[in-house]
Amino acid sequence: MAELPPLNHDTIWAILRDEVTDDIVNHLVWQSLGYRYDPQTEQWDAAAVPADWRDTYPEPPNFIESRPATVKLTRAIPSEHKQLLKQSLGFAGYKVGELVPRLTRRATMANWLLSKMAGSSVATSENEPSR
Repeated sequence: MAELPPLNHDTIWAILRDEVTDDIVNHLVWQSLGYRYDPQTEQWDAAAVPADWRDTYPEPPNFIESRPATVKLTRAIPSEHKQLLKQSLGFAGYKVGELVPRLTRRATMANWLLSKMAGSSVATSENEPSR
């Protein structure tokens, strides 16, 4: 896997605009959850993954393809962060014709990542949104 983009508002916008691949979006979420790939053993290490995730998903799920995994991700967003895409980035959502599962799952992943940024003070003034 190539190097991942930095976790900042520009990357969140790139996710929402479908400017990065689904694979990269999955990897950003996996990394934030604590999954690590060991190229020597060619296996995923879930030791740093929270137990509730590790028990359900010993290997990282493909959030684009798995509705249950995306639902779990949605439920993991603290209630005060549920509207961060709108509040922090001004994201108005997708148009009706764009409401397809793949894009809505990407938006969920973007919101979860933004929530992680807010919770870990990754979001700084240099990470202001680029609309």
